[in-house]
Amino acid sequence: MKIGIIGAGNIGGNLTRRLTALGHDVSVANSRGPETLKDLAEETGATAVTAAEAARGAQIVVVTVPLKSLPDLPSGLLDGATGDVAVIDTGNYYPQQRDGRIAAIEDGLAESRWTEKQIGHPVIKAFNGTYAQDILDKGRPQGTPGRQALPVAGDDPAAKQAVRDLIDQLGFDTVDAGGLDESWRQQPGTPVYGNRGDADAITKALADASPECTAEWRA
Repeated sequence: MKIGIIGAGNIGGNLTRRLTALGHDVSVANSRGPETLKDLAEETGATAVTAAEAARGAQIVVVTVPLKSLPDLPSGLLDGATGDVAVIDTGNYYPQQRDGRIAAIEDGLAESRWTEKQIGHPVIKAFNGTYAQDILDKGRPQGTPGRQALPVAGDDPAAKQAVRDLIDQLGFDTVDAGGLDESWRQQPGTPVYGNRGDADAITKALADASPECTAEWRA
């Protein structure tokens, strides 16, 4: 598949490494320009591009940038993607640590709903509670007992399935975490955030989540 990755930090960089190794055609962008991604491109065979170019022709686009930076992404970011593109949002709201106060999220809007509004396209929430190193180290063949599972939330069944299939290729099980309005169940501070459990453990962690956000994760 043709995959665009917008953001080349820990998650974006390691997804670039794994997805190219699986044979996907990956374009990767960051906020500083393609010339700063020369080493990653040479290491992986990915194509370094601008953020405006990353989605061109892509069947899957991964948006993995700080929430505070989303409004700075180019308008029409996804205009060149395929009509049925699945957009993965890996982001988290870190008001005290990084992002500052975002009023709509503080008022209860799911973080990925806010992201969706910034980029003008529906998203599938995945990888947001995953340790970046696990993407490289923890993948196992389908059917392996105790295989690590990731929660996946979103409203579009076809896009969600495309993301779940991709995660399976990476070596992880998935758990359907419901629609995007339920994606608060996998936000920071919930039992599933950073959870390395199997599908049963992830299902239980999602069910045990509370909508009350603790002080650590509020502005």
